[in-house]
Amino acid sequence: MRRPLVSLPPLVALVVVLVVVLAAGARPAAAQRAPRLEIALPARPGRDAPRVRAIGVLQDARLRDLLRSGFPTRLHFRTELWSTGGWFNDLEGSAEWDVVVAYDPLASTYEIVRLVGDRATLLGRYGDVAQAERALERAFAPSIRIPRKGRRYYYHARVEVVPMSLSDLDEVERWLRGEFRPAVRGERNPGTALGRGLGHLFVRLIGGEGTELEARSPTFVAP
Repeated sequence: MRRPLVSLPPLVALVVVLVVVLAAGARPAAAQRAPRLEIALPARPGRDAPRVRAIGVLQDARLRDLLRSGFPTRLHFRTELWSTGGWFNDLEGSAEWDVVVAYDPLASTYEIVRLVGDRATLLGRYGDVAQAERALERAFAPSIRIPRKGRRYYYHARVEVVPMSLSDLDEVERWLRGEFRPAVRGERNPGTALGRGLGHLFVRLIGGEGTELEARSPTFVAP
């Protein structure tokens, strides 16, 4: 039977976060890849889906330290299909999905799950962060229907990288046990005032609400 992640009491967790953030700030900067989002057209644009992937998001030392301390990271993707050729570009369709990476300290593994609607797909469990990062960078092809043939289109993709706050921890454990929807779709329990306050402080300590990356594909004509 799989062992769940370990939750820390809110005050203890806050102390852990403070130590992690201060330690990360004191480290010398290492060579890092700048995080970016890539979107590639398929061989048959308009018939097959584009391929979207986020590169280098775990290069941030703070994210790695927070993962090791029990704070998962969520990547929320949105890809949009736009048509061109008129006075204005028109939004013709979109797709959204989430990828969550969490560290299990008991098993010493990183777990990555992709969620599309109500369907969860385990992308794997990995023994080190480099393996987890390679798995996190695998491309995904969202399903977006082309509404009209012969028109010019392009895709616009966006991903928000969000370190999940203290109030998410219990929900992430429930999600990893099979009750995944509240943790990734924002349908969280009200929680206590203390938990909400610590969660807001946590987000400020790690540098804001999250990192957002964007990319746009070349324009193509739907056959």
